[in-house]
Amino acid sequence: MTYIDIIERTVAAHADNLKSVADAVWSFAEIRYEETKSAALLADELEKAGFAVTRKAGNIETAFVASYGEGQPVVAILGEFDALTGLSQEGGVARHTPITEGGNGHGCGHNLLGTGALAAILALKACKDELKLGGTIRYYGCPAEEGGGGKAYMAREGLFADVDVAFTWHPWDENLAYNARMLATNQLYFTFRGTSAHAGFEPHLGRSALDAVELTNVGSNYLREHIIQDGRIHYAITDTGGRAPNVVQSQAQVLYKVRAPRMDQVRDITERVKDVARGAALMTGTELQITFDAASADLVPNVTLARMMHREFEKIGVAAFSNSEKDFAGSIQKTFSAEVQTRVARRGKVLSEDLNDFEEKPTFLHGSTDVGDVSWLVPTGQVYVATEAYGTPPHTWQMVAQGTSGYAHKGMLQAGKVMAASAVQAMLDPDLISAAKAEHREQLNGESYVPLIPADATPQRLR
Repeated sequence: MTYIDIIERTVAAHADNLKSVADAVWSFAEIRYEETKSAALLADELEKAGFAVTRKAGNIETAFVASYGEGQPVVAILGEFDALTGLSQEGGVARHTPITEGGNGHGCGHNLLGTGALAAILALKACKDELKLGGTIRYYGCPAEEGGGGKAYMAREGLFADVDVAFTWHPWDENLAYNARMLATNQLYFTFRGTSAHAGFEPHLGRSALDAVELTNVGSNYLREHIIQDGRIHYAITDTGGRAPNVVQSQAQVLYKVRAPRMDQVRDITERVKDVARGAALMTGTELQITFDAASADLVPNVTLARMMHREFEKIGVAAFSNSEKDFAGSIQKTFSAEVQTRVARRGKVLSEDLNDFEEKPTFLHGSTDVGDVSWLVPTGQVYVATEAYGTPPHTWQMVAQGTSGYAHKGMLQAGKVMAASAVQAMLDPDLISAAKAEHREQLNGESYVPLIPADATPQRLR
């Protein structure tokens, strides 16, 4: 029996339970560092399967590590399970129907991501046992990918120190071995405190924190012209101070997010934004408090692993979808904006049932992920697998609505198979691991991993 046969048999045997786990995590819809039920469910499943589980790994409440075997190589599968705020949505409904107004929802498919990783590690364990493979396999339960930088804290605590290679995946609208760079990012709160006053009678006695926020935003808007082309500066006003226009607001707050292709560039741009905020405080006579929120490193691609994962994806194949599944996906597509529908129409796809050609040259995406922190320490490979209607924008109610669909489940299980097959290849071939590590060293070009999160920072729940 080949390793592919073992993987197919194992995933099929666990399929019903895996779907139930994914749907349960979808229903919990827990946001960053609050994923207590989701983490417990996944950890319990791994304990039942014979893994030794360390909960609250790295002193992070909802992080865990499940391990099986001993010695080298150490092969990691990365799982995520956090949701997003404000995206509550009924499943299987092609119209915006929140379950709870303002509630949470899995707008990036992490209910599938964490459970697909569970499928992978269960299949990998079966291969390890039946093929008598040496080494250690681990499932990393990684919280707070959505803006919380969970893996950055796990990396800082040394949880990946002895890992040889890592594998993960992400729900997507196409099937591909992921070979791309992504941006490093840093998030900071700027809180201004001034003096309140009657805006009509005695405005001269007031020192407006809201003015300071607005001046910070104006200054940052001018700064955008003078940073690198691929740099990004985003902000959200989180506290305007109040709703009364006839009051000089004594406190206001804005959250800034800085992105750039490299961590050193993020550090540079962040300092310039801080200077803008300091200047705003000086101009308005207010006091400024800067509070770190979260950060993650840029993603370092590994062509060696990506190419191998593409080959394993070819062996496993992509999921085939039923007519009823395609009908529902088509009804979801009809809810997209006119611009997205035009793009979708050009491709003529409802659900992706083919594997994209492998791109030998790494591409560049302007998003961010805390997988980047792992990729600085360990050669990391990823696949993206079709679990949603083609063209589905991430972080939308449409994404949430599809999270319990038949085609989402099918894509999740295929992802698990591909990751398991890729991990088996790594365990069978020491030369593959050596080549991946050599490429990793070349990519880093002598740089060492210095996390963007401060040494004294602690994981922060969403404010």
